[in-house]
Amino acid sequence: MARVHPSWLTPAGIACLALVGLAAPNVLWSSQDQRGDTEAAALASFDIVYEVLQHPRCLNCHPAGDRPLQFDNKTPHSMNVVRGPEGRGVAAMHCASCHGKANAVFPHGPPGVSTEWFLAPPSMVFQGQSKHELAARLLDTERSHMTTDELLEHVEHDPLVLWGWDPGPGRKPVPTPHDEFVRAFTHWIDAGAPLPQKEAADD
Repeated sequence: MARVHPSWLTPAGIACLALVGLAAPNVLWSSQDQRGDTEAAALASFDIVYEVLQHPRCLNCHPAGDRPLQFDNKTPHSMNVVRGPEGRGVAAMHCASCHGKANAVFPHGPPGVSTEWFLAPPSMVFQGQSKHELAARLLDTERSHMTTDELLEHVEHDPLVLWGWDPGPGRKPVPTPHDEFVRAFTHWIDAGAPLPQKEAADD
């Protein structure tokens, strides 16, 4: 049994011992619970982010291979369109040959944006990625080529991202409202961007 100095054997000292012995562990447990709740909420926000990034409107331009995908069933792009050295297609098959500054007015016509249509870099594959893998990829500046602040700017304002909610006739937009997606992305980042647990396939 630990020895107690006589100076502690006063009413005030005994009260302090009681606080040290009882209150401190409760504070510690409360802090741990709060951290756990914060991480759980952040991971729930990433679930929203992941669901959006796995939607065909996002996935089709973030494919696992060098061919963009089409439609809701992720069909490889017709006419053998390929990435090319800069993600903008190859000679006589440049993305800009068909994709203009706005969506075509007829169903399933070539989509367009106010800036430029191009394929995401190979380092930013979304297709086939688990939650853990995709979160790690987003946070890796070597692969995403963006800081977390730049990622948030990208998902909130980039015309190519916004196109997912206004994809033109014949295409289903991302069902999660854009502002909800941005809030979830921001919350995940602001909470420290915890990584989801690895799944068996990740090992």
